[in-house]
Amino acid sequence: MKSLARTFSAFLLVAIFSCNAQTATNIKVIDPVSFKKEITATPKAQILDVRTAEEFTVEHLQNAENVNWYSPDFSINTAKYDKSKPVFLYCRSGKRSHLAAEKLVELGFTTIFEMEGGIINWTAKGLSKPDEKKL
Repeated sequence: MKSLARTFSAFLLVAIFSCNAQTATNIKVIDPVSFKKEITATPKAQILDVRTAEEFTVEHLQNAENVNWYSPDFSINTAKYDKSKPVFLYCRSGKRSHLAAEKLVELGFTTIFEMEGGIINWTAKGLSKPDEKKL
């Protein structure tokens, strides 16, 4: 009986660490300057603003599309994006984009760039104001 418990425990640990390793390799958390460079270097970049529609209306990055993390249809709304191409995620401060990034890994997205600190950090770094629609 103890042998079965040890085997199960070992299997569980391997499974947990395997999932964490996959998430770590698929999600790249980068500063706003690097985020901007990656978007510029990526043709037809898939840029997702995961804030609410109201927040998105006030300001957003050029070419970003609004896919609200809080929407019960988040998974359905991301189905139209190409899972094999990089996805760029941001929110206000980084909390929602991190949760969204983990969900996208579960959904099979292979490369996710998450902007560290969200739109707040973007503005603090002196990058163009999001509502100016410049990258």
